[in-house]
Amino acid sequence: MYHLAYVFERFPSFTQTFCVREILELERQGLRPLIFSIRDTREEDESQKHFPPDLYERVHFLPQGDDLVEAVKTLKAEGKLPQSVVLTLRHWSDNGDRADKRRVHEAAYIGVKLQEAGVRHAHSHFAGIGARTCWWLKFFYDISYSFTGHANDLFCKTDFEVTLAKLMGDATLVVTVSDYTVRNLQGRFPESASKVKRVYNGLNLEPFRAAGHRRDVDAVWSGERLIFTVGRLIEKKGFDDLIKACAVMKKDGVKDFRGVIVGDGPLEDELQELIRASGVEDCVELAGPKSQDEIIAYLERAAIFALPCVTEKDGGKDNLPTVIMEAMGARVPCVSTILAGVPEMVIDGQTGRLVEERQVEDFAKAMADVLADKERAIEMGIAGEERALEIFAKEVTAKQMRRLQVSRGLVRFDARLTRDDPGLWFCYARQWVTRFLRMFCWRKKDRVG
Repeated sequence: MYHLAYVFERFPSFTQTFCVREILELERQGLRPLIFSIRDTREEDESQKHFPPDLYERVHFLPQGDDLVEAVKTLKAEGKLPQSVVLTLRHWSDNGDRADKRRVHEAAYIGVKLQEAGVRHAHSHFAGIGARTCWWLKFFYDISYSFTGHANDLFCKTDFEVTLAKLMGDATLVVTVSDYTVRNLQGRFPESASKVKRVYNGLNLEPFRAAGHRRDVDAVWSGERLIFTVGRLIEKKGFDDLIKACAVMKKDGVKDFRGVIVGDGPLEDELQELIRASGVEDCVELAGPKSQDEIIAYLERAAIFALPCVTEKDGGKDNLPTVIMEAMGARVPCVSTILAGVPEMVIDGQTGRLVEERQVEDFAKAMADVLADKERAIEMGIAGEERALEIFAKEVTAKQMRRLQVSRGLVRFDARLTRDDPGLWFCYARQWVTRFLRMFCWRKKDRVG
């Protein structure tokens, strides 16, 4: 018996490991999701896969390209498609191509599978292709949906025919990953405010906590102290500001530090030239992409984790950078910027330091202050681990997600789920009371009418 469905654009994918963590932890906690992936990810680079190989066996990959169109035609011939799907595709074929035509084929195919499995709700990550496919599922099959919005999928403009306002308006539940985005969405879409809830991205903290407990703080703080960061070499990470801040520190006489930026991306040549032009080739390096084990090894030796996040020209920005969670779990004090959900992670003066975005001088001073006070930095690192364990552990966030879904009637009733979490009885009770009140109000209105 499946409790609900998850519809992903790409799953599993090494670029979205938080989705894998959520699924695996929900399964560990007793939930059984029916999983669909619109794209076939089985040919991705094997070296980048940080999930069990048998996960593929539980994923239904949609037919690709023209094979999906043919599969939908077969379903039509077998009489399995709602008339609304048939009429929509016929109308669009007669009136030119439509941007959402692919979403209709995806929803038509998935909807039949969900009906066969008796599943009545679908959840998706990102307010993108997967969520729009879920919108069409509701339109054609009256299957309710919810989605988790993250960052650029909420902040940047898109050309989807199903707008974000329509996507939110028709969703049963809208989850997002920070209090910042809860406020942002509630302000932009007040008519949907009551359905917007926050669940942080969950993290498997154990490998990072193990690194933190292995840290030799005397070695970390003696000799050349490591300022470490990792991420795609793109505008929103603010690595240009980090390079400039290191140049300011060098100019101000801060000694014995080395900046290492791990990652690759389109700004690599530009950042390399900035390192040269800023005169910090002797103390800042672009180290290229690294494996998770190598990143953990860097964190074990790091004195500071630095990520000067910025808002991109098109409005894109990081919301809740996973790499900061990882650094906190490894007891590394973090220096970052006051942007989106970052202040919910880094508490200024307690788990690290925060400055306004694009303030290079302030960022340099914040890093220098941390380097100048070893004991305070160690305290910040320990406080960061405690905070990460309290709010970012996958066990905590998956339980929050499950309770939200149950309380809103999105998960098929299963008393077995309550064995390890008796609080679910309250969630189920809330669901039943809500249904009763709706039925009572409907009948009362009908009698009055």
